[in-house]
Amino acid sequence: MSASDTELAPASGEADDRLEARSRAVRALEAEFGELINQFRRIITDNANRVSPGMLPGAYKVFTTIARRESVTQTALAEHLLVDKGQLSRTVRELERLGLVERTPDPSDGRSSLLSATPFGRERLEEARGPQEDLLLRSLEDWPEEEIRSLTRLLHALTSGVRP
Repeated sequence: MSASDTELAPASGEADDRLEARSRAVRALEAEFGELINQFRRIITDNANRVSPGMLPGAYKVFTTIARRESVTQTALAEHLLVDKGQLSRTVRELERLGLVERTPDPSDGRSSLLSATPFGRERLEEARGPQEDLLLRSLEDWPEEEIRSLTRLLHALTSGVRP
């Protein structure tokens, strides 16, 4: 290694300090994600109870996914949510019993059904989401629009595994 290479390479102590600083930053980020997840869980639990008192957050997740996808087979739903098919089947039956979800024949495959939210289900979901609908907008009202876009870009990079 030449003298100029030695000058460009960080000293071992400096590299250790940068690694430790990066580790602290990642741990702080993890802690903030933990807080965000806790807030999100509270919102989901509250929304689930507004849709139907006693509804579990998992059932709410199934219901909102059906509503968002508009019509989906139970197999595709299980794959998307990465859940046990037996548990999903019980949850879907409960959502049907509550009048939130309905099955219709799948025109592309007569052996399966499409799940979709009923008009009553969509109404309940809209009412349940009402109290928190503007929460994020209110939370970010003082943020510059460019910072919101930057956060969105960074979160997308993190969730998709693409370097920002």
